[in-house]
Amino acid sequence: MKMSGGVEWALHCCVVLTAVEEPVPAARLARLHDVSATYLAKQMQALSRAGLVRAVQGKSGGYVLTRHPASITVLDVVEAVDGAGPAFVCTEIRQRGPLASPPESCKAPCGIAHAMAVAEAAWRDSLAGVSIADLAGRVDPPGSGAGALAGMGSWLTATQEE
Repeated sequence: MKMSGGVEWALHCCVVLTAVEEPVPAARLARLHDVSATYLAKQMQALSRAGLVRAVQGKSGGYVLTRHPASITVLDVVEAVDGAGPAFVCTEIRQRGPLASPPESCKAPCGIAHAMAVAEAAWRDSLAGVSIADLAGRVDPPGSGAGALAGMGSWLTATQEE
């Protein structure tokens, strides 16, 4: 399944938002990830429309997660950014051409549509089984002592000129 680059940026933003307790401006998140602020703002707006993050207005405004990171799945983020539609849409090719099957004989999905549906269900189940908290735990695995996520959180909340 192919996903847009926006999914990756949105996932990274959700993960780093687990390291802060105060709102983080989209421009600050863009700077951390060295990506266009305009591009990242679109991903944050998609997350906001899906109810995964909330925009806080004002001088100390920015984005915060709306739920505990363990209750936001990778699938939630993928669907927020790329939509919930299926990756494969059968166009009933078997009903075309000189040897076309009549529509009344095509009551069950063809073998290709079935295989694609099974694969997509497995893919979605897999993404639904991984939370933002799980991803955050993989940034700093227990016992690693790395502290990368805490460092990002400190950087995001430090008072610096944008």
